[in-house]
Amino acid sequence: MRYQRGRLASIFVRPSLGIRGSGSVADVVKWVLLFAGGGLGAALRFALALRIEEHARSVFPWGTLWVNALGCLLIGLLATWADDHHLLPASGRLFLVPGLLGGFTTFSTFGLETVLLIEDGMYVFALTNVLASLAVCGIAVIAGIAAARALA
Repeated sequence: MRYQRGRLASIFVRPSLGIRGSGSVADVVKWVLLFAGGGLGAALRFALALRIEEHARSVFPWGTLWVNALGCLLIGLLATWADDHHLLPASGRLFLVPGLLGGFTTFSTFGLETVLLIEDGMYVFALTNVLASLAVCGIAVIAGIAAARALA
């Protein structure tokens, strides 16, 4: 079993990356890598989803669905490749996994964490993650809509 306490919290930023917020030059570089990857991922998400929506011409959110699916595929591929083969330096992993793919879609993070729980035989936690994420996020959207309308 690969799971250990705190594993999910450190999936994307391994302790070996050493980001402690001390303000050192090395820490600043790591935050810049994360920031640059996140910005690029967000721009790619917007551009790709827009392109898909233009072609789909449907009320169904095909762009979001396919961006999320692609993000999940890529995060599974890159995170596993980086961890299993040790071919990606920590800075590259930081830029690509929580940065680029985190900016591309946070759904990929949710997907990876859920699958890792399943792989580790923690089925109740995996199911809880799925159901709680859907319920809590759905309720949060409803609350946000209600708050916006109440403030209007």
